[in-house]
Amino acid sequence: MTQLISTDVAVIGGGIVVASAALALRRMNLAVTVIERDVCGSHSSGVNYGGVRRQGRSISQLALSARAHEIWSRLESIIGIDGEYHRSGHLKIARSQADMASLEIYREKTLAYGMDLQMLDASDLRKLYPWLGDRAIGGSLCPEDGHANPRLVSPAFAAAARRAGADIREHSRVDSIEKDGQSFILTTQSGLQVRSAFVLNCAGAWSGKIAAQFGEVVPIEPIHPVMVVTEPLAPFMNLSLGVEGGGVYARQAPSGNCVIGGSRGFALDDIRARPSRSAINLVLQQTVELLPSLRHAHIIRSWSGTEGSLPDKQPVIGPSKTTSGLIHGFGFSGAGFQIGPAVGEVLAELVRDGRTSTPIEAFAIDRYL
Repeated sequence: MTQLISTDVAVIGGGIVVASAALALRRMNLAVTVIERDVCGSHSSGVNYGGVRRQGRSISQLALSARAHEIWSRLESIIGIDGEYHRSGHLKIARSQADMASLEIYREKTLAYGMDLQMLDASDLRKLYPWLGDRAIGGSLCPEDGHANPRLVSPAFAAAARRAGADIREHSRVDSIEKDGQSFILTTQSGLQVRSAFVLNCAGAWSGKIAAQFGEVVPIEPIHPVMVVTEPLAPFMNLSLGVEGGGVYARQAPSGNCVIGGSRGFALDDIRARPSRSAINLVLQQTVELLPSLRHAHIIRSWSGTEGSLPDKQPVIGPSKTTSGLIHGFGFSGAGFQIGPAVGEVLAELVRDGRTSTPIEAFAIDRYL
């Protein structure tokens, strides 16, 4: 039988952006229904590396990232758990003098954003982090960046939204969306029909299909980041690592397991992805160059997921240019975990006020139209 419900805001997706938006909307006393085809936090928000970093983001993202940084400082009071969030510091490694020059330019450009970036040379690295390999000749340290466990944090945001009164419908795939006057009507495969004044398009790699239905075609492509986890090891790595120019990234979890990311996997179907053997080998080869102590560590698990990526590596955040009441939040290109809580609040402000206090002009969808 068809079930009909009315709400103020319908949100498509179930990641950290969605859950954060739902929580913020409920705090504004707006009714919200979340429609997720699987379970909340089961896709990119729950299977990513877990980096919570500001360093390395484009200048246009730093105001949004700063807002997120403040939210992360209150994480446990918001979601009820600490999510293994630790401000360990984030070290971006240089492997050449050109990398060092690039990091210094970035530091100068971002002085106004309070990241307190500290340039380290080879002698600093040997003294502070003797476990780093010789390929690391310097780096940039952001002391208050860090990491968390996405498998805990993302579902916990959804649970917090549910406790606040959000109607979360999991295992509900949206089959159609229509605009009827001032309202949207969303129909799921189970027969649920949701009527709402606003729709938040936050369906990750699949958001482009929704935008296209309303005349907004964007060049979003799925990407499949590869992650591997080692056996538990004695604690040695006390920060989160990245590499200037791209490559591997690594951190050590409280359990002692090292979480390592890099390279790309492949799609099994429209939803699932997995790492290839060659991708895993590439990740391990690059990791051992920077972390030689992992040369003989056992890999106990590997996985991939599906995320949406846009050519400029910038998300789409903001109102539709063709359809009133439709608001987009997608295309985070593998870097949405840290800014997700702030994006959720921004989307809620756009619903309630039609504007936001955080600059988002660089993320408008019409840059592709």
